[in-house]
Amino acid sequence: MAYSIVQVARMAKVTSRTLRHYDEIGLLRPAHIGGNGYRYYEREQLLRLQQIRVLRELGLGLDTIGDVLDRQTDQLDALRLHHEWLLAERDRFDRLATTVRHTIEKLEGGKDMNAENLYRGFARDSEQAERHAQEAERRWGSGARESHERVKGWSAEKWEAVQREGAAASAELAELMRDGVPADDPRTIEATDAHYRWICHFWTPDRESYTGLGQLYVDDERFTANIDETAPGLAAYLREAMAAYAGRRL
Repeated sequence: MAYSIVQVARMAKVTSRTLRHYDEIGLLRPAHIGGNGYRYYEREQLLRLQQIRVLRELGLGLDTIGDVLDRQTDQLDALRLHHEWLLAERDRFDRLATTVRHTIEKLEGGKDMNAENLYRGFARDSEQAERHAQEAERRWGSGARESHERVKGWSAEKWEAVQREGAAASAELAELMRDGVPADDPRTIEATDAHYRWICHFWTPDRESYTGLGQLYVDDERFTANIDETAPGLAAYLREAMAAYAGRRL
């Protein structure tokens, strides 16, 4: 069954102008254009539009969404992944909302709040790295799921130590970037080794998967935003440094 652009816009809660824009940039082509000039969409296009809307809700830009959708080979697997992302984001925001609510209650009651409780629900940098590892395995089959077995027994002290190690590696790379040192400079390669050894706390990437992980840092806006908190542009710089490091040492 084919649906007109007006029908699809109503169902998907977007404007017809948005759908025309998606067509113009090649993100969502209609199944066909009728003699009246209207765009018509069928099941395949409706499913793709659902994925576009999901990825937009997750904060991805249109260029990144196009890359993600064009690379996927199995639509059902992609939907399962998007479902996992949504559930993870729902749980994360639930935890953050609880933290903020408790803070409001303490402030309204004029009570002090334990400093550590101010940050309940925020992910550790090391937890972010584990999620990166899981995404890398999905893309490159790198065996990254072993990371769960490695970290599930870690103490809080171990988590903090690993977090500090990762922050130090990022800070050193950010300083090199700000100083204009090329990503393939020997100094950068040496600094990237610290990043690689940090990643190895969670999984052990090979040349392909470590290079791919660097690409993921710029392909996925969630990861880019997290890394660029250290220094704007660090994700892109790190991608180049990781590729150079992988080519020379892995």
